[in-house]
Amino acid sequence: METEKLMPDKDELAAKKKKEQNEFLRAVSFFSQIGITMAGCVFIGVFLGRFLDNRLGTSPWLLLVFSLLGVVAAFKALFDLSSRV
Repeated sequence: METEKLMPDKDELAAKKKKEQNEFLRAVSFFSQIGITMAGCVFIGVFLGRFLDNRLGTSPWLLLVFSLLGVVAAFKALFDLSSRV
């Protein structure tokens, strides 16, 4: 009778395993969101800088400025994401 209380039943084990899987998937999605957000910010800055350089003939200055703005935006997005958690 006492051995039944010491050993968890199958439903409890399945619930614990499901909870662990959900936590793992949540962590993976958070880290992938960070990577995609940072890469996207930098990419948009570079793309906009190149476009404006070609349009206005100011090569390479706007590319450098908007690349740096993209990096700054990426770090701001990183801090915003980390504060939500």
